[in-house]
Amino acid sequence: MMDWLRDNIWVAWLSIAAVLGLAELASLDFTLLMLAAGALTAAGVAAFFPGLLWLQIVVGLITAAAMLAAIRPMIVRKIHHGQELKTGSAHVIGRTGTVVKEIHPDGVGSIRLGGDLWTARPYDEVSTIPPGTRVEVMGVDGATAIVYPIGEPLHHQLDKAEPPKDPNDPPTV
Repeated sequence: MMDWLRDNIWVAWLSIAAVLGLAELASLDFTLLMLAAGALTAAGVAAFFPGLLWLQIVVGLITAAAMLAAIRPMIVRKIHHGQELKTGSAHVIGRTGTVVKEIHPDGVGSIRLGGDLWTARPYDEVSTIPPGTRVEVMGVDGATAIVYPIGEPLHHQLDKAEPPKDPNDPPTV
């Protein structure tokens, strides 16, 4: 048994790496995963240098320490400080849209938010917001967006355009 283990020490290191990897699934702390990476590199060293246990241990420890010091903090920072996942109607708060149907304080109008049409009411409950006005969603009450105007009403380009000129007219200077 000892001869087999001495000749196949890489299997022991691989088993340790597998156990640590499975234990990581329970902890989700990424510490055991880094230790598993150290055991995996020790298994690689053992495959090439089966008689040098001290080298396997040193390489495994250096790898695990480097992973714990360099890789784990980046992974933890990415996971814990990434964008907050907003679900339900909360994902529209802070987005901007355009008023489609005039919004009155005593009734509701509608806005286009991305590709969706939402019912809306004014944030301050005293404003009337005309169609074409850019608004920001300040909150959501049921299926109604609570909005605040952030710009002047947008008018269609043709409203301000000059009438088309006859191509036969001489150019004006």
